[in-house]
Amino acid sequence: MKVLKNQILITLLLLVSSITLAQVKFEAKVSKSKLGVNERLRIEFEMNEDGDNFNPPSFDNFTVVGGPNQSVSNSWINGVRTYKKTYTYFLSPKKRGVFTIQQATITIKGETYKTTPVKVEVTAAVDIPKDPNDPKYIASENIHLVAEVSKTNPYLNEAITVVYKLYVSPKIAVDNWNEIDSPRYNDFWSHNISTQGQKVQNGTYNGEDYRFLVLRKTVLYPQKTGKLNIEPLTLDIAMRVPTNRRDIFGSLLMTRVNRTISAGNKTIQVKALPETGKPLDFTGAVGNFNLDVSASKTELDATESLQVKVSVKGNGNLKLFKLPKVSLPSSLEVFEPEHTENVKTNLSGMNGFISDSYTVVPQYKGKYPIPSISFSYFDLKTESYKRLSSDEIVINVLNGPASNTNTENNAVANTNKQLVVSNNNQFAFIKTKTSFQNIKQAYFFKTSLFWSLLLLPFLAIPLAIFIRNKKASRDADVYGNRIRKADKLARKYLKGAKKSLGQKEAFYIALEKALHNYLKAKLHIETSDFSKEKITTLLKEKQVDENTINQFIGIIENCELARYTPIDTVTMQEDYEKAATTISLIDKQAK
Repeated sequence: MKVLKNQILITLLLLVSSITLAQVKFEAKVSKSKLGVNERLRIEFEMNEDGDNFNPPSFDNFTVVGGPNQSVSNSWINGVRTYKKTYTYFLSPKKRGVFTIQQATITIKGETYKTTPVKVEVTAAVDIPKDPNDPKYIASENIHLVAEVSKTNPYLNEAITVVYKLYVSPKIAVDNWNEIDSPRYNDFWSHNISTQGQKVQNGTYNGEDYRFLVLRKTVLYPQKTGKLNIEPLTLDIAMRVPTNRRDIFGSLLMTRVNRTISAGNKTIQVKALPETGKPLDFTGAVGNFNLDVSASKTELDATESLQVKVSVKGNGNLKLFKLPKVSLPSSLEVFEPEHTENVKTNLSGMNGFISDSYTVVPQYKGKYPIPSISFSYFDLKTESYKRLSSDEIVINVLNGPASNTNTENNAVANTNKQLVVSNNNQFAFIKTKTSFQNIKQAYFFKTSLFWSLLLLPFLAIPLAIFIRNKKASRDADVYGNRIRKADKLARKYLKGAKKSLGQKEAFYIALEKALHNYLKAKLHIETSDFSKEKITTLLKEKQVDENTINQFIGIIENCELARYTPIDTVTMQEDYEKAATTISLIDKQAK
């Protein structure tokens, strides 16, 4: 009996000590740490002691589709009490990314406890196993989002189209839909075609009758060769699907279902343009084009102006290459061309025309030929390169001052006789001037030079003091020295860019470094802070003209675009000159 009492006493002591030593636990548990944007996440906030004032986190970047569901478990096993209380939420991600679910809080026995933040990665849409008994399975079998790609093996800079169609079976009804993840089309030039006013059409999917709606049409021009990925379009759709229950009239009852569907990834293989037969002046034009070079007038007087227009018309990547330049005689004053684009984009790609219009002003009387201009492009129909050439245009300047150079050249061209050059200085062999020297010798110490050399050190003292003070002031100006040093570095990189003309990558790397170092000196921001929006804002705060800002941003975009498009030496020279001019304008305008 005494032994039994001792055992009971020991058991009670162990029970009390276990309860006393038990630690309070409050933690967050997720069903998975990585999920697709079309999946659901379950998160549980679990505690081993009852508490009050439970505060869940805000669940940013997620939509709460269920919960909170509360459950309590209280059990005794071998004299040991186990308690568990759980708050459960079901979450739907709003977009892709790595997100942190912040801390939840609760008060237990007067103490506040917090969970540890949980990181969750949301990826692109994934395939979800189907459950035939789940209404979502019925929805998945009767609604489909399809991306139709016009061509899977295009050439570089050849237009392809991606059409997204939503197929819906007559068995279900769609109430609403919205995009939760849009494709970004990396490594493509893209253009979305408006689909407003599209009507539901009848069609077939996998041999069955469906209704379908065209949601999006996009024209793509690949800017890289090799395998390129077209990201999926993902939708969140609210629909009604039939159940096994019927109403009193025998009609099937419908239940509401929300489903996330995706068009899936598409991969295309982009072919490089052939090297065989590629012209030296080829600048990346792909399609079918016509070249037209014209002058507004061919006869005029000196100081009058005319327009020389270079135009390329047709179907192809019109916005992705530059027109050939006009080569004019030096006697004609030529202004920067005015670029015009009239390009429409439809499912067949870009079509229309682009043109450069040059204003030309002749200074002297005479005839001036405008040489033939050539333009090369890759023809997709014949899969070969073609060259177009314009006719020579002769500009006849009827009235105006005569150019000596033109007159002499015309005389040489029209006669075989040697030109007689008249010399107005006919008596050059007779000296008409002389210099006389004084025969009486003068002493050096009485000359002006002597007194000048004597007083020069005394006059130089104030100048030396002034120079020293200026140098000390300049050395103390740490901020100004940093700006001057950065400006010197920018000039250094511009010099390096000029040396690299003709070498695309080296040139644009040096040019981009020069622009960055100039901005670091002028705007006092680090390279890691660079963005086009921030640069624009800071330059506007410095009261820089908007046209100058647009030129500067355009040069930065040219440096980025140069990695994906062919660039000729003429374009590099233009970008270099624009960079130097724009930096000079910003220096003059910035305050």
